[in-house]
Amino acid sequence: MTSSLKIQNLNKQFKRGGLIFGTKITAVENVNIELPAGKPWIMSIVGESGSGKSTLAMMVLRLIDMTSGDIFIDEKPLSCYRHNKTEFYKKVQPIFQNPFSAFSSRRRVDAYLYSTAMKLGGAQNRTKAKVMIEEALESVGLDYQTVEGKYPNQFSGGELQRISIARALITRPSLIVADEPVAMIDASLRTNIVNLFKKIKDEYHVNFIYITHDLSTAYYVSDYIATLYRGNLIEFGNAQEVLNDPAHPYTQLLLDSVPRVGAKWEDDFVLPDMETKEYGLVGCKFANRCPYAKEVCRTKRPPSIQKSGSHMILCFKYNDYNEMTFSATDGDIIKKI
Repeated sequence: MTSSLKIQNLNKQFKRGGLIFGTKITAVENVNIELPAGKPWIMSIVGESGSGKSTLAMMVLRLIDMTSGDIFIDEKPLSCYRHNKTEFYKKVQPIFQNPFSAFSSRRRVDAYLYSTAMKLGGAQNRTKAKVMIEEALESVGLDYQTVEGKYPNQFSGGELQRISIARALITRPSLIVADEPVAMIDASLRTNIVNLFKKIKDEYHVNFIYITHDLSTAYYVSDYIATLYRGNLIEFGNAQEVLNDPAHPYTQLLLDSVPRVGAKWEDDFVLPDMETKEYGLVGCKFANRCPYAKEVCRTKRPPSIQKSGSHMILCFKYNDYNEMTFSATDGDIIKKI
C-alpha cells in the first residue's frame, strides 16, 4: 500500500538582512494538503521562483526544520524520525535538480549504489546488494555493466539522473521528492524522465512530489497539482481539473505564460522590494497583480473555497467578494479528498 501524506498548517519563516533591521519572510504560510493512501499518485507543486516550492520540499525531506505545523506520512509525524534518520530515508527518498552535484567526481557511481543498498536497502553483503542494484538500474533502462566502475563525468546528465532515480528506488521508498529533476536536462530528454516517474508510480506503487517550473511536464505526469504563490497554497486539486479549468487568476496567468512545450520561468530568485512587500501583505498576496482584486482582498486572508471534490482555491472571487460572508481563519484546513 502506498503512503498517505498530510501537511497541516505548515509554516516556515526566514530572516533576511541584519538582526535589527532585517526582514522576516514567511516562505511557506499555513499550507494544508491531504492525499490518501491506497492508490499511488504524483503531485506536482508549481509556481514562480520564490514561491516556496523548494522550501516545502526541503521540509518534507527533513533538510530544514519547519517553523510550525506538521507533516505526516502514513499518519506518522516527521518528528518521530528525529533520532532515526535511517528509517526515514528508507521511506522517503530525494531526487535533486542537478545530478552532477549529487555525486562526487572523485567517487565511482556504483560505490554510491552499493552504499545505499547496504546502509538503507537492507543488503547483508555485496552479492545481495548487487542484485538490488541490478534490479533498480533495469527499472530505469540501464544495466549494471554500463555503470560499473565509472565516474559521474563519464555519463550524460540524463543518464546520471536515471542513476539518481535508480539509487532512490533501491530502498523501495513509499515517497520520492523530486525537486526540479528535469531542469538541468535537455528538453528532448525531459519526457523520458517524467515517463519514468509514471512507470515507477504504477509498477513500484511509489508516490511522487514533483517540484517543477515546467507546466508542460506537470500537465503530462500529474494526478494532483498544487500552485504556490509567495508561500501560499492558492490552488490545489485533481490535475486535469486544475489545468483544464484553472480557477485562481494566478494559475490562469501561469498557464497563459507557457505557450510551448518545455517553457519555464527564470530559475534565479531575485527578491525586489515589491516582492518583499508581497510576502508581508495581510490579505491576498496576489492582490496587487490581480485584475479582479477588491478592497477585501487587500485587508483579509482569502478563504479556502472548495470548488469541487478535491479542487480548492484560496480566493474571494468565488465568494462574490462579499466581505460579510468571510468566515475563513488562518487555521483553516482543506477538506479531506
